[in-house]
Amino acid sequence: MINDIVARVRQDSKLYNYLKYHSYWYKILTNNPEKLKDMIKEMRVELKETFEDKLSDINNKMKYIGTIIELLS
Repeated sequence: MINDIVARVRQDSKLYNYLKYHSYWYKILTNNPEKLKDMIKEMRVELKETFEDKLSDINNKMKYIGTIIELLS
């Protein structure tokens, strides 16, 4: 099971870097490998890769484009 986690982390560069800077996850994953999903959720929240963050980003871009269109009119 641990080998599967190591392979998964090495394949995903974002996950690899997150684990490098948040080393407390080494202990958690060693004791409970099922916590990998929790680590991935935490990483996505911190890196702002959640669905809500993406919607917010699109909304901000639309507002920006609207402002530019207003200025050009």
